[in-house]
Amino acid sequence: MASGSSSIGIGGLFENAEVTTSGRPVLRRNEVECFLLSSVDIDSEDDPPRFTALRSGNLILTTHRLIWIPSQSNGAVPSSVPLAAVTHIYSHKKSIKSMFHSPRIRFQANPGSIVVTIVFRGKGDFDEFLTKLWECWRGRAWEEEEKSESETSRSGSGTVAQGLYGNDGTVRMVGLAGILRKEQEQWESTDKSLQDAFQDLNALMSKAKEMVSLAEKMRQKLLSAPSSQNGSTDDEEMGSKEEMQQWMLSVGIISPVTKESAGALYHQELSRQLADFVRIPLEQAGGMISLTDMYYHFNRARGTELISPDDLWQACTLWEKFDVPVMLRKFDSGVMVIQNKSHSDEEVMSRIRMLVTKTETLKVGVTASDAALTLKIAPAMAKEHLLTAETKGLLCRDMSPDGLRFYFNLFPEIDPTNIHIVKDFGTYGEWIKATSLLSV
Repeated sequence: MASGSSSIGIGGLFENAEVTTSGRPVLRRNEVECFLLSSVDIDSEDDPPRFTALRSGNLILTTHRLIWIPSQSNGAVPSSVPLAAVTHIYSHKKSIKSMFHSPRIRFQANPGSIVVTIVFRGKGDFDEFLTKLWECWRGRAWEEEEKSESETSRSGSGTVAQGLYGNDGTVRMVGLAGILRKEQEQWESTDKSLQDAFQDLNALMSKAKEMVSLAEKMRQKLLSAPSSQNGSTDDEEMGSKEEMQQWMLSVGIISPVTKESAGALYHQELSRQLADFVRIPLEQAGGMISLTDMYYHFNRARGTELISPDDLWQACTLWEKFDVPVMLRKFDSGVMVIQNKSHSDEEVMSRIRMLVTKTETLKVGVTASDAALTLKIAPAMAKEHLLTAETKGLLCRDMSPDGLRFYFNLFPEIDPTNIHIVKDFGTYGEWIKATSLLSV
C-alpha cells in the first residue's frame, strides 16, 4: 500500500489518505464508498489561501470522508477531509453565470472556519454528487462508531426452589392455579427468548460491515507480509495462511465499485479494485487463474452487486494503463487467463521438462492432471502450458481412446541422415532404457 508523506496545510483539516497499489482508497471501519467524480480541483476561498490547491484528481465521497486522489503522478499526495469537520454546506444556486463556469460546491470546515471550494471540471452527475454529499453529512455515520453498545447481561431462570416459597421469597402457587401460572411463565420466557434472538440478529447485522472491514485490513496485512524464501517453512504456518486466505475470500469486498457510485469512471475503478482483489486468488492458483474462475470469485465477493462478464473483461483490459502487478493473457487456444507480471514461462517450461524426462514419464507420458500436480495449478491451466510447450517444440502429443497425453520431443535428437542409429546417451538414451524396462 502507498500513502502520502505528511499532512498538508491548515492544522489537520486535510489528512493523508492511504491507497492500495492500484490507487484505490483504503477504507476505514464501517466506511462505505458512495460516489466518485473525476477531474476535480479543491481550492481555498480565503485570502490569502489557507492551503495549497489540489489540482486534477478523482474525488471519492464515502460515508465518512471526502477523498481526493491525484489522477497523475504530479507530486501531490492522496488527501482526505473528514465529514465530521464540515460545519456547513452552502446551497448551490443556479444562475446564468454559473452556466458558463465549472460546477462548484462550497463548504465550511473546522478548524478555523475554513471555506473550501470543490470545482468539477470533468464529466459526471454533479447534482447527484451534491445530493449524496448532503445525505452522508446529515447521516453522520462516524458518530455511530463513537456510541458504545452496552451489552445487557441476561440471567437465566436459575434453579427452582423446593418447598412453599420460591427463590424470590414469594409463595409458590400449587394446584390448577400453579399449572396455569407455570404455563404463563413459559409463554413469557418464550416471548423473551424470541425478542433476545431478534436483538442478537440485529446486532449481528450491524456488525457485518465491521467484520468485512476487519477482513480487508487483515487481507492487506497478509499481502504485505514477506513470503518465506527458504525450504524450512513451517507446514502448520502455511496451512494457517491458506485457511486465512479462504476465510477472507468468503467474507467479500467491503465497498464494491458500482455504476451508481463511480459513474463514468466505473470500469476504471472496477479495474483498480479487481487488481487489488485478484492477488490472493492468484497466489492460491499458482500465479495464474482463468477468467471464468475469477468471474466466480469476484462476483461471490461482491455479494448482490454482481457484474457482467463484459464488465470483467473490460476491467482486465484496462490494466495496461495502470501500474498494477497483474495482467490479462490470451493463449493460442483462445483461453484467457489472469497472471502475475512476474510470471515466467521459461520457469514453467523448465519444470515441465523435468517432469517429462523422468524415467517413468518417458515411458508413459503425462496428462494435464499430472502436470497440474507438479505445477500446483488447475488442470485446465496445466493443459494450456502443455500445449504451449508443444508449440515451442518441447513436447509431442498422443491422442488415444485413453485421452490426450504428452511426451518429451525426441525428434530433434534423431539424426535425419541416419535415423536407424540407436544412441546410448542424452535423453534419447534414457528413453531407450525406459522403454526397454517397459518391454521386459
